[in-house]
Amino acid sequence: MRTLFVVFLLSFLLCPPRQAEAQQTITDVLSFLMTNRSIPTDDFVRDEQAALATSNTIANLFVLDLASLPSSSAAGFTYRLDPALGTVIRTSESFGPIFTQRSLLAGQNHASFGVSYRSTSFTNIDGRSLRDGTLLSTASILRGDAAPFDIETVSLRIRTDTMTITGSYGVTDRLDVSAGIPFVHLSLQGERVDTYRGRRLVQARGTASASGFGDVVVRSRYNVMTEGASGLAIGAEVRLPTGNEENLLGAGQLAFTPHLIGSVERDRVGLHGDVGYSFDKIANALAYSAAVTVAAAPRVTVIGELLGRRLEDVGRLVETIQPHPRLAGVDTIRLNSSGETTDRLVAVAGVKWNVASTWLMTASVLRSITSVGLNADWVPGITFDGWFGK
Repeated sequence: MRTLFVVFLLSFLLCPPRQAEAQQTITDVLSFLMTNRSIPTDDFVRDEQAALATSNTIANLFVLDLASLPSSSAAGFTYRLDPALGTVIRTSESFGPIFTQRSLLAGQNHASFGVSYRSTSFTNIDGRSLRDGTLLSTASILRGDAAPFDIETVSLRIRTDTMTITGSYGVTDRLDVSAGIPFVHLSLQGERVDTYRGRRLVQARGTASASGFGDVVVRSRYNVMTEGASGLAIGAEVRLPTGNEENLLGAGQLAFTPHLIGSVERDRVGLHGDVGYSFDKIANALAYSAAVTVAAAPRVTVIGELLGRRLEDVGRLVETIQPHPRLAGVDTIRLNSSGETTDRLVAVAGVKWNVASTWLMTASVLRSITSVGLNADWVPGITFDGWFGK
């Protein structure tokens, strides 16, 4: 047993801290930080497989989070021709939901332009903290002990600031098209620490940042049924691979999502639902959302939404345990990915304010109500939209 501890102690003392090169991509730095460098597991293949699976899962969850950005606000101002008056009038008193699409369209020759900003600081993944240094990467434990005697942990600070320029146009009263162009700034800071019997030693640090276009979204909706302000619509969304895949600004491949959209609006209250299935390189996903809108005043709409996604095979982080190949009575614990289907649910609260004419300001905040995936405590956002037309 003394030989065992000498092996681990020498490995601990002779591994100086490493620094990721500044010119490396976000993917390179993330992979570097998740790779075991100090604990003598004597199983390089499993170390590398676990590190790759873990870093890929974190990267994929991050890209999928960026992909949840809306391509445009739901039609805030909706119009129809009133035959009795011979003029165009507003169809609904509500300005509509935020992320959930509504069946009502803006109307023929009506266009919109908007700019939104969202800031996200990720704090946890699959219920594990990213920041407090407790995210286990690799550990060695004596069989039968409650805690490892040698443990390597990783802390990550991941932040995104995203500005999205959106626009939409009513081709007819039943058909519209829209697009969203995101500009993303991503920063990553990380540290890997080895703690051997209470003695803490930094093994590696890495920092990287990237800025550029995210994946551009093009969307179309067709209204198949209208009854007053209620109705049913079908839609399709195409996400173009315009973002840099190596810096996690995009998925690197086209994604297609058909949608079914329904709305029921009575007086000042509206109920909206949107369901779609995404065919995506990273993970096929069933996306669904529901929203309640209340026209609290002629110029103010209050919104509550639930956004859900069922992601196929994107993976969850799990800890796996294998016996050490050379040291009897010692197990190696590794952070790994399970590759299972996961369900995520996010709550949204917001308000739309008609600041002037046909200009809207939307303020919102998102909060994940499930622990799976990559999450932030609170995600604030603000949008300015203007509608124009005949």
